[in-house]
Amino acid sequence: MSSHARTNRYGIRAFDTAPYYDNSEVVLGTALKALEVEFPRGSYKLLSKVGRYGPTSTHFDYSPDAIRRSVRRSLQRLHTQYLDVVYLHDVEFVAPCVAPRAEGNHAAALGAEAKAYGLGAPDSSTGSGEDTGQVRTAGDDERVLEAISTLRSLQADGLIRHVGISGPSLVPLPSVPLTPLTFVLVTRPGLPLPALLRTALLVLNRTGRPLDIIQTYAHLTLQNSTLPPFATALRLRARVPHVLAASPLSMGLLAPPPNAPPAWHPAPHALRTAAAEAVQAVGPEQVARVAVAWSVHVAGADDDAKGAGAGDGAAPGRRMPVVVGMSNVREVHEAVAAWRWAKDEGRREELERKAALALTVFERTCTAGWTWSSGNWV
Repeated sequence: MSSHARTNRYGIRAFDTAPYYDNSEVVLGTALKALEVEFPRGSYKLLSKVGRYGPTSTHFDYSPDAIRRSVRRSLQRLHTQYLDVVYLHDVEFVAPCVAPRAEGNHAAALGAEAKAYGLGAPDSSTGSGEDTGQVRTAGDDERVLEAISTLRSLQADGLIRHVGISGPSLVPLPSVPLTPLTFVLVTRPGLPLPALLRTALLVLNRTGRPLDIIQTYAHLTLQNSTLPPFATALRLRARVPHVLAASPLSMGLLAPPPNAPPAWHPAPHALRTAAAEAVQAVGPEQVARVAVAWSVHVAGADDDAKGAGAGDGAAPGRRMPVVVGMSNVREVHEAVAAWRWAKDEGRREELERKAALALTVFERTCTAGWTWSSGNWV
Protein backbone atom coordinates (compact mmCIF):
# COMPACT_ATOMS: atom_id res chain seq x y z
CA MET A 1 0.00 0.00 0.00
CA SER A 2 2.79 2.44 0.88
CA SER A 3 4.51 1.83 -2.47
CA HIS A 4 1.34 2.62 -4.41
CA ALA A 5 0.66 5.73 -2.33
CA ARG A 6 4.20 6.98 -2.90
CA THR A 7 4.09 6.33 -6.65
CA ASN A 8 0.87 8.31 -6.99
CA ARG A 9 2.20 11.18 -4.92
CA TYR A 10 5.34 11.33 -7.04
CA GLY A 11 3.11 11.74 -10.10
CA ILE A 12 3.46 8.16 -11.34
CA ARG A 13 0.01 7.61 -12.78
CA ALA A 14 -0.02 4.47 -14.92
CA PHE A 15 0.11 0.92 -13.60
CA ASP A 16 0.81 -2.18 -15.67
CA THR A 17 -0.18 -5.65 -14.50
CA ALA A 18 -1.31 -9.02 -15.88
CA PRO A 19 -3.18 -12.19 -14.88
CA TYR A 20 0.14 -14.05 -15.29
CA TYR A 21 1.81 -11.98 -12.55
CA ASP A 22 0.51 -14.08 -9.66
CA ASN A 23 -1.94 -11.96 -7.60
CA SER A 24 -0.70 -8.64 -9.00
CA GLU A 25 -4.11 -7.51 -10.27
CA VAL A 26 -5.74 -8.21 -6.90
CA VAL A 27 -3.02 -6.39 -4.93
CA LEU A 28 -2.99 -3.42 -7.30
CA GLY A 29 -6.77 -3.18 -7.44
CA THR A 30 -7.08 -3.33 -3.65
CA ALA A 31 -4.47 -0.59 -3.18
CA LEU A 32 -6.00 1.73 -5.77
CA LYS A 33 -9.45 1.17 -4.32
CA ALA A 34 -8.17 2.21 -0.89
CA LEU A 35 -6.63 5.36 -2.39
CA GLU A 36 -9.61 6.32 -4.60
CA VAL A 37 -10.58 9.40 -2.57
CA GLU A 38 -7.13 10.94 -3.06
CA PHE A 39 -6.59 9.45 -6.53
CA PRO A 40 -9.88 8.83 -8.40
CA ARG A 41 -9.99 6.47 -11.39
CA GLY A 42 -9.64 9.23 -13.95
CA SER A 43 -6.28 10.33 -12.51
CA TYR A 44 -4.30 7.26 -13.64
CA LYS A 45 -3.99 4.65 -16.38
CA LEU A 46 -4.46 0.90 -15.98
CA LEU A 47 -2.70 -1.49 -18.36
CA SER A 48 -3.18 -5.26 -18.30
CA LYS A 49 -2.75 -8.26 -20.57
CA VAL A 50 -4.48 -11.35 -21.89
CA GLY A 51 -3.42 -14.66 -23.37
CA ARG A 52 -0.72 -15.87 -20.99
CA TYR A 53 -1.59 -17.48 -17.66
CA GLY A 54 1.46 -19.56 -16.69
CA PRO A 55 5.20 -20.13 -17.24
CA THR A 56 5.20 -22.47 -20.26
CA SER A 57 3.76 -22.55 -23.76
CA THR A 58 0.91 -24.77 -22.51
CA HIS A 59 -0.38 -21.87 -20.40
CA PHE A 60 -1.39 -19.72 -23.37
CA ASP A 61 -5.00 -19.31 -24.47
CA TYR A 62 -5.71 -16.82 -27.27
CA SER A 63 -9.25 -18.07 -27.90
CA PRO A 64 -12.04 -15.45 -28.03
CA ASP A 65 -13.87 -16.89 -25.01
CA ALA A 66 -10.71 -16.96 -22.89
CA ILE A 67 -9.82 -13.38 -23.81
CA ARG A 68 -13.30 -12.09 -22.97
CA ARG A 69 -13.26 -13.91 -19.62
CA SER A 70 -9.79 -12.61 -18.88
CA VAL A 71 -10.68 -8.97 -19.54
CA ARG A 72 -13.83 -9.14 -17.42
CA ARG A 73 -11.91 -10.83 -14.60
CA SER A 74 -9.27 -8.08 -14.75
CA LEU A 75 -11.97 -5.41 -14.59
CA GLN A 76 -13.39 -7.04 -11.47
CA ARG A 77 -10.02 -7.46 -9.76
CA LEU A 78 -8.96 -3.90 -10.54
CA HIS A 79 -12.30 -2.38 -9.47
CA THR A 80 -12.78 -0.50 -12.74
CA GLN A 81 -15.26 -0.30 -15.61
CA TYR A 82 -12.58 -0.01 -18.29
CA LEU A 83 -8.90 -0.69 -18.97
CA ASP A 84 -6.79 1.97 -20.66
CA VAL A 85 -4.61 -0.62 -22.41
CA VAL A 86 -4.85 -4.38 -22.92
CA TYR A 87 -1.86 -6.11 -24.47
CA LEU A 88 -1.81 -9.52 -26.11
CA HIS A 89 0.82 -11.08 -23.88
CA ASP A 90 4.14 -12.56 -25.11
CA VAL A 91 3.13 -13.10 -28.72
CA GLU A 92 6.46 -14.77 -29.58
CA PHE A 93 5.22 -17.90 -27.76
CA VAL A 94 2.34 -18.21 -30.26
CA ALA A 95 3.48 -16.49 -33.46
CA PRO A 96 6.13 -18.46 -35.40
CA CYS A 97 9.80 -17.60 -35.54
CA VAL A 98 10.48 -16.14 -38.99
CA ALA A 99 14.19 -15.37 -38.83
CA PRO A 100 17.60 -16.64 -39.92
CA ARG A 101 18.60 -16.93 -36.21
CA ALA A 102 16.80 -16.85 -32.88
CA GLU A 103 19.30 -14.80 -30.89
CA GLY A 104 22.02 -12.26 -31.55
CA ASN A 105 21.93 -8.78 -33.05
CA HIS A 106 18.85 -8.44 -35.27
CA ALA A 107 19.60 -4.95 -36.67
CA ALA A 108 19.99 -6.35 -40.19
CA ALA A 109 16.26 -7.18 -40.20
CA LEU A 110 15.71 -3.56 -41.22
CA GLY A 111 18.13 -3.86 -44.12
CA ALA A 112 19.95 -6.65 -45.92
CA GLU A 113 18.17 -9.49 -44.10
CA ALA A 114 14.63 -8.08 -44.18
CA LYS A 115 13.34 -10.89 -46.40
CA ALA A 116 14.81 -13.58 -44.15
CA TYR A 117 12.93 -12.07 -41.22
CA GLY A 118 9.65 -12.09 -43.14
CA LEU A 119 9.67 -8.31 -43.54
CA GLY A 120 8.92 -6.69 -46.89
CA ALA A 121 10.51 -3.37 -47.74
CA PRO A 122 8.31 -0.24 -47.67
CA ASP A 123 6.58 0.46 -50.98
CA SER A 124 8.49 3.43 -52.39
CA SER A 125 6.08 3.75 -55.30
CA THR A 126 3.39 5.14 -53.06
CA GLY A 127 5.68 7.75 -51.55
CA SER A 128 4.17 7.00 -48.18
CA GLY A 129 6.63 4.43 -46.90
CA GLU A 130 3.71 2.15 -46.00
CA ASP A 131 3.78 -1.59 -46.54
CA THR A 132 1.42 -3.19 -49.03
CA GLY A 133 1.07 -6.80 -47.97
CA GLN A 134 4.74 -7.81 -48.30
CA VAL A 135 4.94 -9.35 -44.81
CA ARG A 136 5.35 -13.12 -44.82
CA THR A 137 2.75 -15.02 -42.78
CA ALA A 138 3.35 -18.39 -41.17
CA GLY A 139 2.28 -20.87 -38.51
CA ASP A 140 -0.12 -19.58 -35.87
CA ASP A 141 -0.36 -16.00 -37.15
CA GLU A 142 -4.11 -16.51 -37.54
CA ARG A 143 -4.44 -17.15 -33.79
CA VAL A 144 -2.78 -13.80 -33.13
CA LEU A 145 -5.04 -12.00 -35.62
CA GLU A 146 -8.16 -13.61 -34.12
CA ALA A 147 -7.06 -12.52 -30.64
CA ILE A 148 -6.52 -8.94 -31.79
CA SER A 149 -9.97 -8.99 -33.40
CA THR A 150 -11.50 -10.11 -30.09
CA LEU A 151 -9.77 -7.28 -28.25
CA ARG A 152 -11.06 -4.83 -30.85
CA SER A 153 -14.62 -6.00 -30.19
CA LEU A 154 -14.12 -5.37 -26.46
CA GLN A 155 -12.72 -1.98 -27.37
CA ALA A 156 -15.87 -1.22 -29.33
CA ASP A 157 -17.88 -2.17 -26.22
CA GLY A 158 -15.99 0.44 -24.21
CA LEU A 159 -14.18 -2.04 -21.96
CA ILE A 160 -10.76 -1.28 -23.48
CA ARG A 161 -9.35 2.06 -24.62
CA HIS A 162 -6.20 0.85 -26.48
CA VAL A 163 -5.15 -2.52 -27.94
CA GLY A 164 -1.56 -3.68 -28.32
CA ILE A 165 1.06 -6.40 -27.97
CA SER A 166 3.67 -6.56 -25.24
CA GLY A 167 6.46 -8.30 -23.43
CA PRO A 168 7.07 -6.90 -19.92
CA SER A 169 4.97 -4.74 -17.67
CA LEU A 170 5.60 -1.90 -15.34
CA VAL A 171 4.07 2.89 -14.56
CA PRO A 172 4.25 6.52 -16.24
CA LEU A 173 6.07 9.33 -14.58
CA PRO A 174 5.14 12.10 -14.03
CA SER A 175 2.09 12.54 -16.26
CA VAL A 176 -1.05 10.58 -17.06
CA PRO A 177 -0.73 10.34 -20.89
CA LEU A 178 1.28 7.48 -22.39
CA THR A 179 3.93 10.04 -23.28
CA PRO A 180 6.72 10.87 -22.83
CA LEU A 181 8.07 8.84 -19.93
CA THR A 182 6.56 5.82 -18.27
CA PHE A 183 7.44 3.90 -15.13
CA VAL A 184 5.48 0.74 -14.24
CA LEU A 185 5.35 -2.19 -11.75
CA VAL A 186 6.43 -5.79 -12.64
CA THR A 187 8.31 -7.24 -15.68
CA ARG A 188 8.67 -10.34 -17.88
CA PRO A 189 10.14 -11.22 -21.29
CA GLY A 190 8.73 -10.05 -24.62
CA LEU A 191 9.13 -10.06 -28.36
CA PRO A 192 12.40 -9.93 -30.31
CA LEU A 193 12.19 -6.70 -32.29
CA PRO A 194 11.86 -8.18 -35.82
CA ALA A 195 8.96 -10.37 -34.60
CA LEU A 196 7.33 -7.37 -33.01
CA LEU A 197 7.57 -5.39 -36.26
CA ARG A 198 6.37 -8.31 -38.39
CA THR A 199 3.35 -8.82 -36.13
CA ALA A 200 2.48 -5.13 -36.16
CA LEU A 201 2.72 -5.01 -39.97
CA LEU A 202 0.66 -8.18 -40.26
CA VAL A 203 -2.11 -6.67 -38.14
CA LEU A 204 -2.11 -3.48 -40.21
CA ASN A 205 -2.05 -5.26 -43.56
CA ARG A 206 -4.69 -7.86 -42.69
CA THR A 207 -7.10 -5.68 -40.70
CA GLY A 208 -6.48 -2.25 -42.20
CA ARG A 209 -6.05 -0.83 -38.71
CA PRO A 210 -2.78 -0.42 -36.79
CA LEU A 211 -2.15 -1.51 -33.25
CA ASP A 212 -2.59 1.32 -30.75
CA ILE A 213 0.46 0.56 -28.63
CA ILE A 214 3.46 -1.78 -28.37
CA GLN A 215 5.78 -2.51 -25.47
CA THR A 216 9.13 -4.23 -25.83
CA TYR A 217 11.80 -4.92 -23.24
CA ALA A 218 15.58 -4.71 -22.77
CA HIS A 219 16.23 -3.01 -26.12
CA LEU A 220 16.99 0.49 -24.86
CA THR A 221 19.66 -0.28 -22.30
CA LEU A 222 23.37 0.11 -21.67
CA GLN A 223 23.81 -3.34 -23.23
CA ASN A 224 21.29 -3.19 -26.08
CA SER A 225 20.13 0.04 -27.70
CA THR A 226 18.76 -1.41 -30.95
CA LEU A 227 15.19 -0.20 -30.38
CA PRO A 228 15.25 3.35 -31.90
CA PRO A 229 15.39 2.33 -35.60
CA PHE A 230 12.76 -0.36 -34.99
CA ALA A 231 10.61 2.20 -33.16
CA THR A 232 10.82 4.40 -36.24
CA ALA A 233 9.73 1.48 -38.44
CA LEU A 234 6.86 0.69 -36.07
CA ARG A 235 5.65 4.29 -36.21
CA LEU A 236 6.17 4.99 -39.90
CA ARG A 237 5.62 1.57 -41.49
CA ALA A 238 3.21 -0.10 -39.03
CA ARG A 239 1.62 3.23 -37.95
CA VAL A 240 1.78 2.33 -34.25
CA PRO A 241 1.46 5.64 -32.35
CA HIS A 242 2.86 4.48 -28.99
CA VAL A 243 6.08 2.47 -28.56
CA LEU A 244 7.24 1.79 -24.98
CA ALA A 245 10.76 0.76 -23.94
CA ALA A 246 10.67 -1.43 -20.85
CA SER A 247 13.27 -2.90 -18.50
CA PRO A 248 16.32 -0.58 -18.68
CA LEU A 249 18.00 -3.03 -16.27
CA SER A 250 17.59 -5.83 -18.86
CA MET A 251 15.47 -7.95 -16.52
CA GLY A 252 18.07 -7.67 -13.77
CA LEU A 253 21.12 -8.24 -15.97
CA LEU A 254 22.35 -4.74 -15.06
CA ALA A 255 21.26 -4.83 -11.43
CA PRO A 256 23.81 -5.07 -8.60
CA PRO A 257 24.80 -8.37 -6.93
CA PRO A 258 24.34 -10.54 -4.97
CA ASN A 259 20.80 -11.27 -6.17
CA ALA A 260 21.28 -10.19 -9.77
CA PRO A 261 21.04 -11.32 -12.39
CA PRO A 262 18.34 -13.80 -11.38
CA ALA A 263 19.04 -17.48 -11.93
CA TRP A 264 16.25 -17.75 -14.50
CA HIS A 265 17.67 -14.99 -16.72
CA PRO A 266 17.84 -16.25 -20.34
CA ALA A 267 21.05 -14.40 -21.33
CA PRO A 268 23.86 -16.67 -22.56
CA HIS A 269 27.01 -17.10 -20.45
CA ALA A 270 29.13 -14.64 -22.45
CA LEU A 271 26.56 -11.88 -22.02
CA ARG A 272 26.09 -12.58 -18.31
CA THR A 273 29.87 -12.41 -17.86
CA ALA A 274 30.11 -9.11 -19.75
CA ALA A 275 27.22 -7.66 -17.74
CA ALA A 276 28.88 -8.60 -14.46
CA GLU A 277 32.04 -6.80 -15.61
CA ALA A 278 29.99 -3.75 -16.67
CA VAL A 279 28.26 -3.61 -13.28
CA GLN A 280 31.63 -3.59 -11.53
CA ALA A 281 33.00 -0.95 -13.91
CA VAL A 282 30.15 1.45 -13.15
CA GLY A 283 29.97 0.48 -9.48
CA PRO A 284 27.38 -1.88 -7.93
CA GLU A 285 26.00 0.90 -5.75
CA GLN A 286 25.34 3.17 -8.75
CA VAL A 287 24.70 0.89 -11.72
CA ALA A 288 20.90 0.68 -11.42
CA ARG A 289 20.47 4.45 -11.22
CA VAL A 290 22.93 4.99 -14.10
CA ALA A 291 21.18 2.39 -16.26
CA VAL A 292 17.71 3.85 -15.74
CA ALA A 293 18.88 7.45 -16.17
CA TRP A 294 20.77 6.59 -19.37
CA SER A 295 17.71 4.87 -20.89
CA VAL A 296 15.51 7.84 -19.99
CA HIS A 297 18.06 10.21 -21.51
CA VAL A 298 18.33 8.24 -24.77
CA ALA A 299 14.55 7.79 -25.00
CA GLY A 300 14.09 11.55 -24.75
CA ALA A 301 16.88 12.52 -27.14
CA ASP A 302 14.54 13.14 -30.08
CA ASP A 303 12.23 15.24 -27.99
CA ASP A 304 15.15 17.39 -26.89
CA ALA A 305 16.54 17.79 -30.40
CA LYS A 306 15.51 20.65 -32.65
CA GLY A 307 13.82 19.94 -35.94
CA ALA A 308 12.09 16.87 -37.33
CA GLY A 309 14.06 13.82 -38.27
CA ALA A 310 16.57 14.00 -35.44
CA GLY A 311 17.91 10.92 -33.68
CA ASP A 312 15.90 7.81 -34.54
CA GLY A 313 13.84 9.63 -37.14
CA ALA A 314 10.85 10.47 -34.98
CA ALA A 315 9.58 14.02 -34.84
CA PRO A 316 10.08 16.03 -31.65
CA GLY A 317 7.53 15.20 -28.98
CA ARG A 318 7.57 11.47 -29.86
CA ARG A 319 10.17 10.27 -27.38
CA MET A 320 9.61 6.78 -26.03
CA PRO A 321 8.15 6.15 -22.59
CA VAL A 322 10.59 4.15 -20.45
CA VAL A 323 9.02 1.43 -18.32
CA VAL A 324 10.79 0.59 -15.05
CA GLY A 325 9.94 -2.19 -12.62
CA MET A 326 9.47 -1.21 -8.96
CA SER A 327 8.46 -3.47 -6.10
CA ASN A 328 8.95 -1.38 -2.93
CA VAL A 329 9.22 2.19 -1.70
CA ARG A 330 13.01 2.28 -1.95
CA GLU A 331 12.88 1.32 -5.63
CA VAL A 332 10.25 4.00 -6.23
CA HIS A 333 12.61 6.62 -4.77
CA GLU A 334 15.50 5.26 -6.87
CA ALA A 335 13.48 5.38 -10.10
CA VAL A 336 12.41 8.96 -9.50
CA ALA A 337 16.00 9.97 -8.65
CA ALA A 338 17.19 8.40 -11.91
CA TRP A 339 14.54 10.25 -13.89
CA ARG A 340 15.55 13.56 -12.31
CA TRP A 341 19.20 12.87 -13.10
CA ALA A 342 18.37 12.19 -16.75
CA LYS A 343 16.51 15.51 -17.02
CA ASP A 344 19.26 17.54 -15.28
CA GLU A 345 21.36 19.07 -18.07
CA GLY A 346 23.92 20.18 -15.52
CA ARG A 347 24.68 16.52 -14.76
CA ARG A 348 24.53 15.25 -18.35
CA GLU A 349 28.31 14.91 -18.70
CA GLU A 350 28.49 12.92 -15.45
CA LEU A 351 25.79 10.53 -16.68
CA GLU A 352 27.43 10.01 -20.06
CA ARG A 353 30.83 9.41 -18.45
CA LYS A 354 29.46 6.73 -16.11
CA ALA A 355 27.38 5.10 -18.85
CA ALA A 356 30.46 4.93 -21.08
CA LEU A 357 32.13 2.65 -18.53
CA ALA A 358 29.50 -0.02 -19.24
CA LEU A 359 29.10 0.71 -22.94
CA THR A 360 32.84 0.15 -23.44
CA VAL A 361 32.67 -3.29 -21.82
CA PHE A 362 29.84 -4.47 -24.07
CA GLU A 363 31.55 -3.15 -27.21
CA ARG A 364 34.87 -4.79 -26.28
CA THR A 365 33.21 -8.16 -25.56
CA CYS A 366 31.09 -8.03 -28.74
CA THR A 367 27.89 -8.36 -26.69
CA ALA A 368 26.50 -4.91 -27.45
CA GLY A 369 23.08 -5.19 -29.09
CA TRP A 370 22.80 -8.93 -28.39
CA THR A 371 19.24 -10.27 -27.92
CA TRP A 372 18.63 -13.62 -26.22
CA SER A 373 16.11 -16.19 -27.48
CA SER A 374 12.50 -16.17 -26.28
CA GLY A 375 9.36 -18.20 -26.91
CA ASN A 376 9.36 -19.77 -30.38
CA TRP A 377 12.61 -17.88 -31.06
CA VAL A 378 14.86 -20.68 -29.86
